[in-house]
Amino acid sequence: METLQVILLALIQGLTEFLPISSSAHLILPSQLLGWKDQGFSFDVAVNTGSLLAVVIYFRHDLWSMAKAWVLSLVKGEQSHESKLAWWIIIATIPAVIFGFVAKDFIATHLRNTTVIATTTIVFGLLLWWADRMSRSELTVYQTGWRKALLIGFAQALAIIPGTSRSGATMTAALMLGLSREAAAKFSFLMSVPVGLGAAILVTKDLIESPEAIDYQALGIGMLVSFFAAYACIYYFLKFISRMGMTPFVIYRLILGSVLFALLLW
Repeated sequence: METLQVILLALIQGLTEFLPISSSAHLILPSQLLGWKDQGFSFDVAVNTGSLLAVVIYFRHDLWSMAKAWVLSLVKGEQSHESKLAWWIIIATIPAVIFGFVAKDFIATHLRNTTVIATTTIVFGLLLWWADRMSRSELTVYQTGWRKALLIGFAQALAIIPGTSRSGATMTAALMLGLSREAAAKFSFLMSVPVGLGAAILVTKDLIESPEAIDYQALGIGMLVSFFAAYACIYYFLKFISRMGMTPFVIYRLILGSVLFALLLW
């Protein structure tokens, strides 16, 4: 991969990872539309790792409080808002781990294409619009509960399908279950930590064991660029989500999906 291609793809991933518009779709589209060689899962996970570092640093105080409270809940049986939230995040991660392990190879082989992306972009965009329009509750992340967390986790599992959007699917489910926009976004961001960490560990293991030459410079540049882009995205998204809602992202998804279908028929 050339440096310009690496920077562009990493920038796209960092800016779209936490927006409900599907980062995986935007990483696949350049190869489909511009004739670039598919960068593959290794690069995808490298830039996702950059985004993971961004969310960990941004929510470092929340994550530290949750980690301490979670340990206390195990050692002393003490429960608090933070420990309960930590348990709910763990519960929400389980469906994605199972589905990802079972379906990863099938999806990588059969679903990384423009037709699937166009369809899921529109369908899940409409679901996001409906959830944002119909939701009237104002539950906080500390009012989620394990049942809601598990349902949001199943929504996250669906996001392994390109074009679905992990953040879009989880925010849609959270809004349907009564969380406020801010709470839905925060819960979605926190959920990305264990999933992103697990994916990074697995792919790093594969890279170490792989006999093929790996362009570690490209992976490093991609990770760095995606980190700064993702951090800025998190900051501004949380700052303005309560006022702008999900409608701008829904419109974008509908336009993007329609353009993709038009290109397929061209």
